[in-house]
Amino acid sequence: MRNPEIAAIFYAIADILEMQNVKWKPQAYSRAARAIESMSNDVQEIYRVEGMEGLMEIPGVGEGLAKKIVEYIQTGKIKGYERLKASLPKGLAELIEVPGMGPKKAMLLFNKLKIQNIAGLKKAAQEHKIAALKGFGAKSEENILKGVDLHEKGQERMLLGVALQIADEIVGRLKRVKGVNHIEPAGSLRRRKETIGDLDILITTENNTATKRVMDEFTSMPDVIRVLAKGETKSAVLLKGGMQTDVRVLKDDEFGSALQYFTGSKDHNIEMRKIAIKKGMKLSEYGLFKGSKRIAGHDEEGIYKSLGMQIMPPEMRENRGEIEAAIKGTLPKVIGYDDIRGDLHIHTKYSDGYSTVEEMAREGMRLGYEYICISDHSKGERIANGMDEKRLLKQLDEIKELNKDKRFKNFKILTGCEVDIRSDGELDFDDDILKRLDVVICSVHSGFKSPKERMTERILTAMENKHMNILGHPTGRVMNERLPYEVDIDRVFEKAADLGIAMEINSYGKRLDLNDTDIRKALGYGVKLAIGTDSHHKDTMARISLGIAMARRGWAEKKDVLNTYPLKDLIDFFNKR
Repeated sequence: MRNPEIAAIFYAIADILEMQNVKWKPQAYSRAARAIESMSNDVQEIYRVEGMEGLMEIPGVGEGLAKKIVEYIQTGKIKGYERLKASLPKGLAELIEVPGMGPKKAMLLFNKLKIQNIAGLKKAAQEHKIAALKGFGAKSEENILKGVDLHEKGQERMLLGVALQIADEIVGRLKRVKGVNHIEPAGSLRRRKETIGDLDILITTENNTATKRVMDEFTSMPDVIRVLAKGETKSAVLLKGGMQTDVRVLKDDEFGSALQYFTGSKDHNIEMRKIAIKKGMKLSEYGLFKGSKRIAGHDEEGIYKSLGMQIMPPEMRENRGEIEAAIKGTLPKVIGYDDIRGDLHIHTKYSDGYSTVEEMAREGMRLGYEYICISDHSKGERIANGMDEKRLLKQLDEIKELNKDKRFKNFKILTGCEVDIRSDGELDFDDDILKRLDVVICSVHSGFKSPKERMTERILTAMENKHMNILGHPTGRVMNERLPYEVDIDRVFEKAADLGIAMEINSYGKRLDLNDTDIRKALGYGVKLAIGTDSHHKDTMARISLGIAMARRGWAEKKDVLNTYPLKDLIDFFNKR
């Protein structure tokens, strides 16, 4: 899938043009990049089927940008971008990749300290040379070091949503090979970790001939840039973007034990092997053995059952208490991927979205939902075309009319808004506006570097407003780009439980906020959760599965997640405030 690569290039072009003080073009490239990265449809497939005309249907993509997309699809590069990079002083393009750096800061550090690469940036910060510069200071220096660390980690691991798309393409291709019986990804992808280091795919086949066909197909895939190894039962390749992918072909009676072993995690497997040893057994990827006799291995359930345990979902296998619970028979029944009745965070063309209210509603119906909540930005988010009171009221009228339409029978469009939490904790709309809404999501969109106490008080003050229902993306992180803001999350959870305010699990691939550990902590306080895709295009509403995955990793049950509720129960919960 080319979307992430093209979006990254367009963002980089926007940064460079901004650095060069070019007018309006940076915004145009950024808008197109946001649209491309939010799409679930592959731009390469759009071009194959619909040509240039199809690409120009993407919001923000005109003829000029469509030609650049085609150039990348056909050649793997964009000459204009290469020229832009070449026009910069050596190393400057690398600096702006550091989260929180930005073009202006990068240029200033280049001019003042002659910093030309990330290694030099890290060294200057460690030696406290940056803090002495006007406009920076000790806190900025600390944040730069955090940004460098974030950048370095981001080079090593891929976002879950992107890795899933790659894995789906590979699995789909290999499934079509004649003689393949079973195929399933393992590793951290199967556990749905928020970032993925590499891919492991396990396969069983009918015979050796089928195995050879699998290896030939796998090592000759179009995105393979290097074959690292090709064997009779195992091959490894390096894909474009740097993701290493391994394929292993197994015997049918070993598939379950191999799947358990290669799913991990390492700590989970260590504890599993300890339990096997205590019972006089041996556990490996080849099976569970009592002496020389294999007593389990065909499927995973047999492994866990033979060790006196409940089988737990892969998402829980992190050695965080799941083994002890499985032995006691007290594992929670975590939320299922088909338990969601609606999406509670959706943007439309009224703010910075690319689909209409009606288009989002139709997609909700196609997904089998009972309801969706339209939650465009409030007026404070100017960069996101936030709505003023007049536009919000116009939207409410449109939703009211759509809800009367027979085409939406047995389906409800809830009125909502993602309301800015201002720096003083006040909300972006007055109560007389907020009371008209079915759902009020409140989010922090500015002042991310505020001290911990100030940010905590800001959020706690906002929670006092009786109309607030959900705290949106509660830690503000954007993976590989922005660290979470500093906040006393325990105080936030404690107050949320007291007031009946839900915490969002934001399913946007770069957020996944709350993360799994914070979800489990929130549940400990008795806080309810609300999963929202933060979709800006109808095609991305299906990514709610990423939020469900985080909920499962955090041990959330169906009863813990508001949008598993029937509509009446959902409204009753919000009206309790």
